[in-house]
Amino acid sequence: MSIINPLKKKLSVALIQLKTTANKEQNLRAVANQIQKAISTRSNVDLVVLPECFNSPYSVKEFSNYAEQIPNGETTKFLSKQAADHEIFIVGGSFPERGEDDKIYNTSLTFDRKGEIIAKHRKVHLFDIDIPGGITFKESVSLSAGNKATVFDSGEFGKVGIGICYDVRFPELAILAARKHNAGIMIYPGAFNTVTGPLHWELLARSRAVDNQVFVILCSPARDLDFSYHAYGHSLVVDPSGNIIAEAGEGEEIVYADLDPSLLESARAGIPVTTQRRYDIYPDISKSSKVSAE
Repeated sequence: MSIINPLKKKLSVALIQLKTTANKEQNLRAVANQIQKAISTRSNVDLVVLPECFNSPYSVKEFSNYAEQIPNGETTKFLSKQAADHEIFIVGGSFPERGEDDKIYNTSLTFDRKGEIIAKHRKVHLFDIDIPGGITFKESVSLSAGNKATVFDSGEFGKVGIGICYDVRFPELAILAARKHNAGIMIYPGAFNTVTGPLHWELLARSRAVDNQVFVILCSPARDLDFSYHAYGHSLVVDPSGNIIAEAGEGEEIVYADLDPSLLESARAGIPVTTQRRYDIYPDISKSSKVSAE
């Protein structure tokens, strides 16, 4: 049986791992500088990925103070201009959105080379945890959850699935993207911390990649010990066989990687789980889902 390769051609990506301050304008200037640096360093970059909550502190007390409407907010206009000026795709990490219902969402926007919004994902699974002796965090104190999975069609490279941070712990989003919409890449802007990061960051990225034989990208803020929330860092790219092909450290850094379609094809040809699933024994969850496919 022939292998259907969802990645149409090689995709060059740059993951921008940077610190976030309490000053939104300063954060946006830092992003602009880092995008310019990425493009200057590698002129063939097709896609830039930003971290979760790149324009604001990651704090339940602050989300509402930094929230913006879409598409008329400052951050949306900024990202659109960056994408258009550099003629690149941008997965705009995430930032607090004030919805039409006046609720606050943790939202990721994706822009095409012309600066047009081609995907909007509201974080589906809110980060509500309590690890004794570790960390307690309750996003639901100030955030509302999204109500659908998200897949967008880049056109020239194929389809891509989007999740945000805690979403990566739930394999269903990647399953829907890969098996229902033939996405070859899953991208998760995320801000794991120094408790959960060492435990599960790499493990979950590799698991989602191997589960669906797709590329997986996780993009984190840089670690800043002066802030109350300490991000793990370690932005990374995993290939469809579960190999880490690029990874950052803890500090500010740009990670570059080329997503080669041949790696996806060889993974699926060698271990053809995509054609071996037994839906006569267990259900195909992709048949019943709520997905925003652009």
